Amino acid sequence: MNVWIAIGVTVLGCYAVKLAGLLVPEGVLERPVVKRLAALLPVALLAALTAQQTFADGQTPVLDARAAGLAAAALALVLRAPFLLVVAAAVGVTAGVRAMGAG
Repeated sequence: MNVWIAIGVTVLGCYAVKLAGLLVPEGVLERPVVKRLAALLPVALLAALTAQQTFADGQTPVLDARAAGLAAAALALVLRAPFLLVVAAAVGVTAGVRAMGAG
């Protein structure tokens, strides 16, 4: 029964956050600081998630093939490669480093 309580609390919390966002006055959303924050916040969150997934295994820091794949993706982005090529470079380098380590 504790799982259903947790689900119910989560549902209510999500609804409250959504409602709070809808109740914010439009004048607040038009401020330049709020617009800049709204533009930069998703990028910061995505960078934090990428770093956590790349350089951590649970609570232990690691440096493995994922870091090489991220470096390949970053290089492809610097070279202005198309998105699919960026993903392919990351996957290819990660798989190559893992294959060299496994053999």
